[in-house]
Amino acid sequence: MTQNTPHKPSRSEILKPIELVAISAGMGLFVGLTILLATRNWALSSIALGITFIVALVVIAMLALGMKPDAAEKSDLDEQNQTGETPGH
Repeated sequence: MTQNTPHKPSRSEILKPIELVAISAGMGLFVGLTILLATRNWALSSIALGITFIVALVVIAMLALGMKPDAAEKSDLDEQNQTGETPGH
């Protein structure tokens, strides 16, 4: 029998999206600063920073979606899918 208490996410589960955005921001800053130091052009640097941030964010999101869940995640998903209500209500 499963418990009806809601799953409380751990600190690492809560901070995972922030980590992924921070990694993308770091990549964008690296490229933006590299372009700025090479060309001294603020407009080109900011455009490169924005494009790199968005591309890195999308690539990281696609890689995260492609990962297979482990046994603990599968059991958690099964618990969340088993509700006491009938479908459609």
